[in-house]
Amino acid sequence: MLNVHAIPAFNDNYLWLIHQTSSLDAYVVDPGCGQSVIDYLATTELNLVGILITHHHSDHTGGIKQLQQHFNNSLIVYGPSNERIDGLTHPLTVTSDINIEIPHLGLTQVIAVPGHTLGHIAYYIDDKLFCGDTLFSGGCGRLFEGTPTQMLQSLTVLANLPDQTQVFCAHEYTQSNLNFALHVTPNNLQLIDYAHKVNQLRSQNIPTIPSTIATEKAINPFLRCHINETQVAISTEYKIVNIDDIQTFTLLREWKNQF
Repeated sequence: MLNVHAIPAFNDNYLWLIHQTSSLDAYVVDPGCGQSVIDYLATTELNLVGILITHHHSDHTGGIKQLQQHFNNSLIVYGPSNERIDGLTHPLTVTSDINIEIPHLGLTQVIAVPGHTLGHIAYYIDDKLFCGDTLFSGGCGRLFEGTPTQMLQSLTVLANLPDQTQVFCAHEYTQSNLNFALHVTPNNLQLIDYAHKVNQLRSQNIPTIPSTIATEKAINPFLRCHINETQVAISTEYKIVNIDDIQTFTLLREWKNQF
C-alpha cells in the first residue's frame, strides 16, 4: 500500500512524499522547495531515493538541484521529456498513458494531461493520483500553454479513473474553487455539503486534500461541463443558446479567470 505524507511549501503548495508500506525508500512529487523536503525527512526514518515531476513550473521543480546536492546526486528523477526541466535522469515520453515500473514504488501509470502546460503528466499509483496543477478539488488549472479542448480531454481522462481514486493535487485552492463553483451551481446539494466540510477543515488549518474522483464528479463544475445544470449556468451568464461541452468548459474557465 502506498503511504502519502503532505509537506506544505510556499503559501499553498503541497509536496507529496510517498513510499510503499513495506519500504522506507521514498519519492517526493513536485518538490518546488528542496529545504522543506530535507527538513521533513529529518523527522522520519524515510530515505529519499527519487523525484516525480508533473510539469516544468518552478514551484514544482525548484528543489531538484538542492535535493540532488544533499543526496550526493543519487536521486532518480522522472518527468516529462517534452518540457524544459533541468535535472531529469529519466525523461518520460508520454502521448496518452504508459505503465512503468518505478523502483521501490512499483507499477505506475503515467498519464499525459496537457492543458495547464503542454507536457503535463500525472502519476497513478495504487488508486492514488498525483495530478500536479491539472485537476484541483473543485476546480482545474489555468491554461497557460494548452487549449480548452486539450484540458477538457485531460480532465475527462482523469474523471474516468475509478471513483475511489484519491486525488492529490499540488495546491490548497479548494475553498476559493468552491466559492466559484457555488456561484455557478448554487443548487448542487452535494457541493453545498462539501463546501461546509471544507470550511470546517480550513478553519482548523487542516488540508482539504486528498479528494476523490467520485467527489470531484459530483461537485467540480469543470468535470460537469456535460451536465445540464452547468450548461444552463453558462448559457445564462453569457446569453448564448445551444451550447456544447467544449464551449461550456471554455467559458467556464474564462469566467473563473475573472471571478
